[in-house]
Amino acid sequence: MPTAIVTGQPVPGSSLENDLRSLGFDVRVAADAAETESVLANVPADRRVALIDARFVGHLHALRLGLTDPRFPLAAVPGAVTAQPAARQALAGAVARETAAPGGTATAHAAGGGAPALALDSLADRVADTLDADGDAVHRPELGSLVAAVPADPQARNEARQAVSAVDDEAVRLKSAVKSRDGFFTTFLISPYSRYLARWCARRGLTPNQVTTASLLTALIAAGCAATGTRGGFVAAGVLLIASFVLDCTDGQLARYALKYSTLGAWLDATFDRAKEYAYYAGLALGAARGGDDVWALALGAMILQTCRHVVDFSFNEANHDATANTSPTAALSDKLDSVGWTVWLRRMIVLPIGERWAMIAVLTAVTTPRITFYVLLAGCAFAAAYTTAGRVLRSVTRTARRTDRAAQALADLADPGPLAGVLRRVTGKGLPGFAVPAVALLGGAVVVACSALTDFGGPLPVAGAVVYVLTSALAVARPLKGALDWLVPPFFRAAEYGTVLALAGEADVNGALPAAFGLVAAVAYHHYDTVYRIRGNAGAPPAWLVRSIGGHDGRTLLVTVLAAVLTGAQFKVALTVLAVAVALVVLVESIRFWVSAGAPAVHDEGETA
Repeated sequence: MPTAIVTGQPVPGSSLENDLRSLGFDVRVAADAAETESVLANVPADRRVALIDARFVGHLHALRLGLTDPRFPLAAVPGAVTAQPAARQALAGAVARETAAPGGTATAHAAGGGAPALALDSLADRVADTLDADGDAVHRPELGSLVAAVPADPQARNEARQAVSAVDDEAVRLKSAVKSRDGFFTTFLISPYSRYLARWCARRGLTPNQVTTASLLTALIAAGCAATGTRGGFVAAGVLLIASFVLDCTDGQLARYALKYSTLGAWLDATFDRAKEYAYYAGLALGAARGGDDVWALALGAMILQTCRHVVDFSFNEANHDATANTSPTAALSDKLDSVGWTVWLRRMIVLPIGERWAMIAVLTAVTTPRITFYVLLAGCAFAAAYTTAGRVLRSVTRTARRTDRAAQALADLADPGPLAGVLRRVTGKGLPGFAVPAVALLGGAVVVACSALTDFGGPLPVAGAVVYVLTSALAVARPLKGALDWLVPPFFRAAEYGTVLALAGEADVNGALPAAFGLVAAVAYHHYDTVYRIRGNAGAPPAWLVRSIGGHDGRTLLVTVLAAVLTGAQFKVALTVLAVAVALVVLVESIRFWVSAGAPAVHDEGETA
């Protein structure tokens, strides 16, 4: 149980101690800094500790935001500061300095604006300032209209209480449970009621992970309904897919409403969306096959396109989130358009984010055929990909920015080079200049895909194309990826590898080859998504042994082309299946081990819009 130390003289009629107990804290009282230091020393080291001024006046949700969010080692709101076990030593050091040199007892009075006078002698605030001065990162949540203050006198206290009464704490909490930036469908057709479902879940003790799992199960049942190949099954699949999306929104809203973020939840939330969507594609393909229509190539193409879209998002963001001297006329125009209400929603809709996309898939499943559903999905995603990528290319070539070593390393990890690239990189030396890097990556990928798609199955040309691809991909990553368009290298590699598998499986012309290819691409794509979320959590790429054991993108591409050249179509299908199972087992075991370990980062964020 976490411990809250209330400092200073108790205030008659204050509900502070009851509020802290309602948040799960064991409340202790300390009269001054010296007693606070003593109480703090007696609290077990594995507990969260909070210091709160006894004069604190504010909303319960302000305390909840400041003192219970598990994502931040140190956090504070006016009048309160907290430390998780990892930051207890820093907190203890700051309190010790305050004991040795206590702060003054001055007060700050309102400067004519009618605001209440606030105390400057709050131990919690002084400790928070000391932590800041020491260079410790203290998270301070945005409170908006919520009140958190330490009034200096009875009149100021009365004014603060009136300010608390004027704002509905629960309404603010419900509103803040919804993502500030989301698509039109989610914002206006899902969130208005899913937030209340999130509150219902919170009041019954349900966790975000349980809701996430329910969303996955609902989506898998929807995929099963689609796999029946009947009109009734398709209608049920569409309805269940929307229900799964409602639950998908609810889990994040529940996490924000109850501040129940966790490492495991980060992993589940980050991966289940992709698992649900791609499982649904497979269900549609199975359903179409029952009706005599083979759309596995379309299903695999949709998965490849969607995965490449995500890689574009990830690579661009990683390349630019900490870039210095970041200026661009295109970005300025985008910001200007965002100031016009209707353009904001139009631009969010045309990129076909997850809400709009799943709604479109659900409706098309219910009223049309799987083939039409995939045609429309591919066309919509292709347009969205072209729109977003073109905008980002324009931003990149028109901006003046110097990218950091961290950004270059993130792009190198996202590129997923294997042992072959490592050997060749040492031979090639310094690599390529400027725009030649993405150009060579694109050229090598186009060569291997074209050689695989435009020749008969079993010929040597795809192997030759793969050799060219291995050489060009090694050249592309021979130097740090700090160029203006170097963020395009990872998505070019993804398109080349996945596209080669699709082309060769299609050329095999054997029943079951394309489903096997679907499984292989899904397993490899999981590895690439896992890499992204580790980088986002500042945990670095997956271990080198894992990347080596599954060959890297270049090694896998060469292997698949060699298998296609030396095996029959039926044998190639079996080889793809074995390879898919092997990659999935290795990647999943390591991923699960990492994400359930105590050292994994809690990266639950605002989620993916795409």
